[in-house]
Amino acid sequence: MVVRRITASVAARQVVHVTPVPPSAASGDVALIYEQVRREFKIVLPPVLAHSPVPQLLAAEWMLMREPLVAAGAADRLAKEAVASAVSLANTCPFCVDMHSTGLYDLSTEGDAEAIAGDRISDVQDRRIRAIATWARHAHLPRGPQTGVPFPEEQRAELVGVLVSFHYIARMVNVFQPGYLLPPRLGPGGRRRFKQGLSYVLAPVLRGRFDSGTSLRFLPAGDPLPESAAWARDHANIAAAVSRSYAAFEDAGRRTVPPAVQRLVLERLEAWRGEDAGPSRAWCEELIADLAPAQQASARLALLTAFASFQMDAKVIDEFRRYHPGDVKLLETAAWASFVMAREVGRRQSRAGEPLPRVSGVV
Repeated sequence: MVVRRITASVAARQVVHVTPVPPSAASGDVALIYEQVRREFKIVLPPVLAHSPVPQLLAAEWMLMREPLVAAGAADRLAKEAVASAVSLANTCPFCVDMHSTGLYDLSTEGDAEAIAGDRISDVQDRRIRAIATWARHAHLPRGPQTGVPFPEEQRAELVGVLVSFHYIARMVNVFQPGYLLPPRLGPGGRRRFKQGLSYVLAPVLRGRFDSGTSLRFLPAGDPLPESAAWARDHANIAAAVSRSYAAFEDAGRRTVPPAVQRLVLERLEAWRGEDAGPSRAWCEELIADLAPAQQASARLALLTAFASFQMDAKVIDEFRRYHPGDVKLLETAAWASFVMAREVGRRQSRAGEPLPRVSGVV
């Protein structure tokens, strides 16, 4: 009970730069989504809270994560949490690493959980989980059509779905959360004890079986599954979640992100080979130099969110707000930039022998 109260309190204080809808004041679909998240995670998670000022994005984020990660299916929750942890490492997202490696304390062993959390995946003793985590840690690298994945084909939609959703979520967490799930002053022993307690609290949901498709009601059916998400085509509910959430993110881009900014992001993405942007932002400033000031602020936010979300700081946010006040445009710009990167990672997960589909340009 103490760990649960502390965790809920920490979660409520995690969101920065936007003002979430408090659970006590939520109504409509926001309240219904909060209720589902609380039932399946025990608390309303900070990434969910951060999306709440734009209900369409809240629904998109929730279903993109929930349907592959939470719903029962062919892949077990241990494999899914290993993927979520490894993707969080790839995106330098300490909050997500803490959250999902904590799940591994209950589902696996403390040693394997800490090996993944410490980016020592080669030290994981469980061979299956070591192979899956290694794949997830490096799946953003463009190796062309896959020559093989370390899981059965019937698990592809779920595990690639977790991969894609956490390439989205980790970027958004880096923008809208300060970085840590656990109190930063805890030493190694304290961190392990906290994770042990939290994993005990989370055990019923980590080991529970939740029905597939229950989040789909929050966004309407629309276009067919895009070719860039062909990895989801063999799972009806994940395919529906992906097509609906992708459409919501694209709508956000159309509403808020100027075409010139979209072009910059997509052109850089086309040449991206998975490399780390490094500590310098010179590449970003060079790309936006010819834009007008308002578009520079938008492009800086979008480019850093997409390619170096761990570099996000209040100065970038404040400069964006000079020209684009309010929470909605900030969320929609960051969500669109996170989405196009996650979509690209999913696109690279074609089956062996299949050509990689092309992704259209500015929407």
